[in-house]
Amino acid sequence: MDWREFAEAMAALSRRLLAQDALQDTLDEIASAPVELVDGCEAAGILAVRKGRAVTLSARGDVVAESDRLQGELGEGPCFDAARRVNGDRMFRIADLRQPQPDWPKYAPAARDLGIGSMMGFLLYADGQDFGALNFYSSRPGAFTRDSETAGWLLASHAAVALASARTVDQLEHALETRHAIGEAMGILRERHRLSEDDAFAVLRRISQHHNVKLRDVAQNIRTTSPKQP
Repeated sequence: MDWREFAEAMAALSRRLLAQDALQDTLDEIASAPVELVDGCEAAGILAVRKGRAVTLSARGDVVAESDRLQGELGEGPCFDAARRVNGDRMFRIADLRQPQPDWPKYAPAARDLGIGSMMGFLLYADGQDFGALNFYSSRPGAFTRDSETAGWLLASHAAVALASARTVDQLEHALETRHAIGEAMGILRERHRLSEDDAFAVLRRISQHHNVKLRDVAQNIRTTSPKQP
């Protein structure tokens, strides 16, 4: 591997990740990067585990979603374990899926049937947060070497920092949108029922608690069902 060329590509990737406007765009950019930057990688994706379920956050290549689905159904698999940080491991590399895999006896033969020859994955971890596992796939056994592993570590480290930043921005934008929606709904209630600001907010909160609906959704419903002013 030409490490100078790889470093230049990583610098360009970092700029692209920072330029994304939404969290999903960042995830998609990260999932595409291994195929572009790591020798032998033919497909890649990000798998997260939510309440015991395998969730594909982004995928580059049809085999990724199918592999994630299998691991979720079987309750085993290297990506599934990496995302849950089983045994504290933050990475894995399987050189040849044709060989027995005692840790994943059900997943390994199913993966072979999907045409997977080798794979590796890395936990996306930054600022005390786990974002899932970034996984690399190849149809060829032995596609990933120690150099591939080092490149994957570097890529995953950059990706995790970018995800932490993107999620913070996404959460901030979501909070601002929520605040704006609640403010508009309160204005509608105040005008319609001649309420004070505190009373209007109390009405929103009672509806939210009574119907077990998020306050933002209550506010959005009031905004959308309120008659438009001429």
